[in-house]
Amino acid sequence: MSPAVLTQEIGQEEPTLTEAAFTRLLTWLDDGADSEGERYLEVRRRLVAYFDRQNRPAPDALADHTLNRICKTLEKSGAIATKPPLRYCYVVARFVLLEDLRRERRHVRFDDVRHGNAVTSPASADGDDAAFIQERRLECLDRCLRKLKPEQQDLIVGYYGDARRQRIDRRRDLAARLGITMNALGIRAWRIRAALENCVGACCKDR
Repeated sequence: MSPAVLTQEIGQEEPTLTEAAFTRLLTWLDDGADSEGERYLEVRRRLVAYFDRQNRPAPDALADHTLNRICKTLEKSGAIATKPPLRYCYVVARFVLLEDLRRERRHVRFDDVRHGNAVTSPASADGDDAAFIQERRLECLDRCLRKLKPEQQDLIVGYYGDARRQRIDRRRDLAARLGITMNALGIRAWRIRAALENCVGACCKDR
């Protein structure tokens, strides 16, 4: 799979997530009962299904962005009062959905400009800027992927490869090949993804 496909999942924003932040998220989701990551995977599956029902083209990415945002809130405030945790996840997911819809409308406007359906030069300039930013993210993602160990590259590309309907079979095969559970695979993929996102964010700033 090319970086052009992976960029739909990685590098859309500039998160500053850490291993400690992820551990804090797992503890918060478990709400006092250690599920060894099972609760995280269940919540993530529900969020993916939520965005899928809204016909969003990248439900996995939006689910991860929702959880990343909650990570940042926990890191900043230390606690979230809303109970149960899943209810708060859906609240954040609705905000993420609205933001994604707004981004889609802007992208459609850029496409209209490229096809001659609009004639104002400011919009055209915005479209050029968006294309430039996307190209820069692709270059940074490619660079960051090359920094990973070969086994990490294989895992992250395999985890996010294929159309979303085929991903579950691909992930089962990947977990079996590595001799680990789907739970362990999901957590490994999240950690690699977080490292990639930080790398891409730093690269885009530098460039």
